[in-house]
Amino acid sequence: MSRLNQELGLLQGIGLLSTSLLGTGIFVVPALAATAAGAASLWAWMLLIALVLPVAFTFAQLGRHFPHAGGAPHLIGRAFGARMERLSALLFLAVLPVGLPAALNIASGFWQAVLPIDKGAALLIQFATLAAMLWLGQRPAKASGLVQGAIAVAIIGTIALIWWVGDLPVSSQPLLPPIQGSWQLLPAALGVMFWCFVGIEAFTHMGEEFKNPERDFPLALLFGVLLAGLVYWACSVAVLSFQAYGDVQTDAASLPRLLDLLLGEKARWLAAIVGYLACFASMNVYMQGFARLIWSLADEGKLPAGLAQRNRHGVPARALLLVVLSCALCVSLAGLLDLTVDDLIRYANGNFVVIYLLSMAAGWVLLRGIWRWLAGFSALLCVLVLLMLGADAWYALGLLALLALLDRWREHRNIRLASVRS
Repeated sequence: MSRLNQELGLLQGIGLLSTSLLGTGIFVVPALAATAAGAASLWAWMLLIALVLPVAFTFAQLGRHFPHAGGAPHLIGRAFGARMERLSALLFLAVLPVGLPAALNIASGFWQAVLPIDKGAALLIQFATLAAMLWLGQRPAKASGLVQGAIAVAIIGTIALIWWVGDLPVSSQPLLPPIQGSWQLLPAALGVMFWCFVGIEAFTHMGEEFKNPERDFPLALLFGVLLAGLVYWACSVAVLSFQAYGDVQTDAASLPRLLDLLLGEKARWLAAIVGYLACFASMNVYMQGFARLIWSLADEGKLPAGLAQRNRHGVPARALLLVVLSCALCVSLAGLLDLTVDDLIRYANGNFVVIYLLSMAAGWVLLRGIWRWLAGFSALLCVLVLLMLGADAWYALGLLALLALLDRWREHRNIRLASVRS
């Protein structure tokens, strides 16, 4: 029996996941990938979708059979024990110091493209965004589903408008160009592009809130992934066709430049609004996913009981407040350290890949039949992506090793204290 209100349907689930995947990446990452690999980035998108689909199928089966607000850490703990659940939960929460500041920087950057905003004003926009997510997160889950479904329509409509006005595709930019001599460029592009498909693991935290989780959760996950992949590829075709990439400044303002070129200067406001809403939607899923993970751990007695409190709508309000306050602190520190969005994305990607790898390994243990073999294949794909990240993966691997050492030290300390008391 679900511990949370079961309010989500199939369309709301697709809206939540697709906006989570599109959110912070759709208007920035295609340009970053084009800068890294040029026209070969179109092949990189095809390769990435092929890599992600087996992972998505495995998550779909895990979510179907084991719907739980604890999400990926709960699945990992179910397969490998309480210690691994604690470590993976902490590793997932460790995305906060790098992933959320990156997303908030991208979100405020859309307003900087149309308004004379300095760093102080950008920080205020980021704090206001956190406050808005806190407010929405206090409402029932279906409210977020409706809001994010509307945002998904706005994102898809904007990309469709660019294709229509720009008369795409153009003969100078093949939809899948010759790849000979460009294979070596793909790993660098994939290292950035994986950011676009993080969000599946956060979506698993919503499993308990589907009206019919066995049917609708896997369908929402698979349709959401395919929809997001198609939109990313279409956006990349537009970026390459109009050469809206090439350096840090151009990549960061890729969508406003495209709309300015095709529709005039006033269209920058459309880009700012849609881009900001896309970022908001992506972050909102993560904030709610983090909150539900903390709530689930508290509800099971693994964190202080006060964090298990729910409001009158049945959502984990106190856990969400803790997440929002933690994000505000991390955003302030990232601003003081002057970390770039590209740095933050690459560090966060390592955490996500390790979580995916552990989840796929859990699928090998928990699933049966063909799904077990698919989980094993997906685990190998995650290892491949981790190798592609190169040195950036050491942030996650080093953090996991440190957390393991601290957890073992805590366990030994508790044993010594217990022996002294006895």
